[in-house]
Amino acid sequence: MMQRPPLPGFLAWRSFTYSEGIAAGATPSRMRAKDLSVPSRQIRVPQGIGQKLLDRVRPYTELSAGGVISHVTAAQLHGFPLPWFNDEITSVHLSRPAGSVQPRRKHVIGHSMALPPEDIMHLGGVPVTTPARTFLDLATVLDLDDLVAVADFLVCEHERHFEARKVPILAAAVLRTFIADKHGIPGLGKARAALELMRVGVDSPPETKLRLMLQRAGLPEFTTNYAIAGNPLVWPDLACEKYKTSAQYEGEIHQTTKKQLFDRNRDERTAARGWLQVKVYSADMRQGEVHVVAMVEAALRRQGWRPGQT
Repeated sequence: MMQRPPLPGFLAWRSFTYSEGIAAGATPSRMRAKDLSVPSRQIRVPQGIGQKLLDRVRPYTELSAGGVISHVTAAQLHGFPLPWFNDEITSVHLSRPAGSVQPRRKHVIGHSMALPPEDIMHLGGVPVTTPARTFLDLATVLDLDDLVAVADFLVCEHERHFEARKVPILAAAVLRTFIADKHGIPGLGKARAALELMRVGVDSPPETKLRLMLQRAGLPEFTTNYAIAGNPLVWPDLACEKYKTSAQYEGEIHQTTKKQLFDRNRDERTAARGWLQVKVYSADMRQGEVHVVAMVEAALRRQGWRPGQT
């Protein structure tokens, strides 16, 4: 059996275009070999490799004049928290300038829209919509709660004694200005609504959704980035200062021994300062909004709140 010659250079470890393969020294017959898959015309992928998303999408932009990675794929590249955490997203969102034909090829979701230069950046040489523009474009894809979670992710910042300083991807004022300056773009109304609900200091989408549940239920306001006074400070996920009630979303990270010890100290300090704490788990969230709201409402009542009070 004739042994196939190895792929030259970078061709062995990432997706590439047919033209790139020929230019790098691969023969036309080598480009037809069965160890190369063809996800879309003129694109080759070495089988059995694990490559980064950026390298997988690179050929699509090289084969599309003016093509820019956008929407969900741009969000993946920027590390946005999308609601499909456990799903493999194989389609590539690719945008071309307004007035041009939308990209049409296998595994591509094509868009045609006006993208000013300031809405485009390059990651490793690949043109991608900026985080702010990607947030706006996601407004046509995500529901409002998930879009608020993305906004919270972008503007999250805090400085706490027990962890490294969190620097925002975008300052809240910068994101608000960006959206305020846009006009006539699909999803703009939902994006503006999301900014009204956005808060600084939220560490995860479940925390966002917990806050929105409590807000929709008409409970007293729970704020983010609030420190319960004392030495050391205690930083709950959500805090209602007036009724000294806090809400904590306990995700998987809280299952480690180190985190459980930290949480125990936090819980003791919270109680010693006269605050009542409600821990909400993923199982509670799965039971639905009514169940979660009832948990927090019961704690507020114990602290003196009654319906109709703010």
